[in-house]
Amino acid sequence: MKNRHVRKMLRQMASGEPVEVTLARATMKKLSRLAFIAQQFGYEYADIRQGGPQGNGFVLLIVPDPSPQARTRAAQNRVRYPNASDGGALPPLVPEAVELLKARITFDITVMYTDRQRILLAGIGAVPLALPAGFMLGTGTTAVVLAGVVWAALMALVPVGFAVNRHYRAKYAALLQAAGFTRVADPTGRLRYVPPGGRLPGAPPQGGPTAFRSGPTIG
Repeated sequence: MKNRHVRKMLRQMASGEPVEVTLARATMKKLSRLAFIAQQFGYEYADIRQGGPQGNGFVLLIVPDPSPQARTRAAQNRVRYPNASDGGALPPLVPEAVELLKARITFDITVMYTDRQRILLAGIGAVPLALPAGFMLGTGTTAVVLAGVVWAALMALVPVGFAVNRHYRAKYAALLQAAGFTRVADPTGRLRYVPPGGRLPGAPPQGGPTAFRSGPTIG
């Protein structure tokens, strides 16, 4: 996890507004560690989506956590780590908490698209790969036919991707359920896991989902 991402995130969090952290080629390890640090200073993980300059990364959405526990934790950590946003010491990582955040983020990624949407995206994404391959192997009509063959071969791998996605979805769903998280549907109908207490990320402590308001973006 690069310190510059942490520093930028913490500086943007000082506004008290929702923050979007954009990471190109991000790993779940980096994303979950960033979310953990955000939790130590009064924010909470809200959601994840694909994004970045070329759409090849992820955008981590974090929002202020209004709960008394979060406010107390943030106040204590601001005293303990006054220079965190300037490259100073950070709260130590708690492996169990980071692992739960990794489970939540990974599960959210697995339900980001429906199977129909995944097929459509795979079909579109396979075209730029199939066309060059076809024209490398032939010319004219032959190249087009070969490109079609390559495209079909790539699409034949889609069921494998579905199987992998289902595996990770089941794995992390089981981990979250064992930790006391509850499965609910968010306002869009997408399945999410909420922490013990039953509150959707970004919703007020008394319950009831709130719409995510776009805030500062970190690139």
